[in-house]
Amino acid sequence: MSQEQELAQIRQRIDAIDHQLMALIAERAVCAHKVAQIKIAAGDGQFYRPEREAQILRRIKAENPGPLDDEEMTRLFREIMSACLALEQPLTVAYLGPAGTFTQTAALKHFGHSVRALPLGTIPEIFREVEAGSVHYGVVPVENSTEGVVSHTLDSFMTSPLYICGEVCVRIHHFLLSHETQRSAVRAVYSHQQSLAQCREWLDHNLPQAERIPVASNAEAARLVAGRAGTAAIASESAAEIYGLGILAKRIEDEPDNTTRFLIVGRADAPMSGHDKTSLLLACRNEAGGLHAMLTPLADHHISMTRIESRPSRRGIWDYVFFVDIIGHREDPAILAALEHLRRETLFLKVLGSYPEAVL
Repeated sequence: MSQEQELAQIRQRIDAIDHQLMALIAERAVCAHKVAQIKIAAGDGQFYRPEREAQILRRIKAENPGPLDDEEMTRLFREIMSACLALEQPLTVAYLGPAGTFTQTAALKHFGHSVRALPLGTIPEIFREVEAGSVHYGVVPVENSTEGVVSHTLDSFMTSPLYICGEVCVRIHHFLLSHETQRSAVRAVYSHQQSLAQCREWLDHNLPQAERIPVASNAEAARLVAGRAGTAAIASESAAEIYGLGILAKRIEDEPDNTTRFLIVGRADAPMSGHDKTSLLLACRNEAGGLHAMLTPLADHHISMTRIESRPSRRGIWDYVFFVDIIGHREDPAILAALEHLRRETLFLKVLGSYPEAVL
């Protein structure tokens, strides 16, 4: 068999597989539409089910035969689910804009590209729009692996009635964008203050002459630089395309494993998926051993705590609240018992939500 004949056979097989894939995707879409009809008939308006999607993606990851890696395979299925969900109920998701931010990347990674992604200017604005019902969900950054927590997000939870109903982690790669073709021509670098901090060593070594100017977001930095000579922005690769900028340097972050965690906020949290987290807002008594007493119920009930952060409560000087993440769902018997115990040991307890752990 000649090379041309072998290629022709393989291409015929690819065509046949593509036909099968289209038929199966169409059948899946029909099933999704039937699910919507059943829910509508039952008066159930909850079409997006984060726990169900997390279960599907975990199964895809566990059963992936290769050669595509787990992240690529789950991304493909995420897009199929996103398109099918759009047949049931098109979702509007608010994110921290403008277009080209890592928060937009997180929103599309979690919900897929069939949602309507709405850029908003501030984190409090995202909370307000979700609370008002103007959008279905919001996506907000909560912590970075090198720079720590995003205080505006934590502060918003103190007064908001919203729940956390999901999380997504995005590997952060920073690019130096500019109309200039030489680094020596760059006199100022614009970016979000966290991104400037995440690239501090690279900037010290490669652009010591450039002023560092913090702005509201990396995408805003790219937008500003698009109209200013002698400047550069630290932003995502997608921002270069959106704002018509060239890439002067790739992956300039100081830590190669730099990752940001984002939260999905909505008007209800998620049912149990089998692999869940619960986030709490706590205030302990202002006395010796108060923090120890607050955390003891978690240890007594064998609950694993993955994060604790303190923030000023804004109710008094040196008065703090604590944000705590634990493994498990609020409906787990052990979590229920621990929460009841916590209520007796704390001045204040608010369950911010239970939600599926990020799949990838």
